Amino acid sequence: MMEADEWVLEGDVDAARELDKTIGGAELFLYPGDRHLFADNSLPDYDESAAALLKERVLAFSEAVG
Repeated sequence: MMEADEWVLEGDVDAARELDKTIGGAELFLYPGDRHLFADNSLPDYDESAAALLKERVLAFSEAVG
C-alpha cells in the first residue's frame, strides 16, 4: 500500500506494522504516495516506479519461496 492512501482504513498500517514485528521473516513495504490502485496501468492511479518496485519485490519473493 502507499503511505498516504486515503482508502486505507484507519488502523490498517498499524496492523501491518504489528504483523511485520511479530512474524518472523515478514517484510512490510509502504510505497511513497497516496494512490490506491497504483499497480494497475489501466487506471489513473497508476504509478510506474512504485509498480515496478512492487513487481520486483513480488518476483523476488516468489523466487525465494518457490
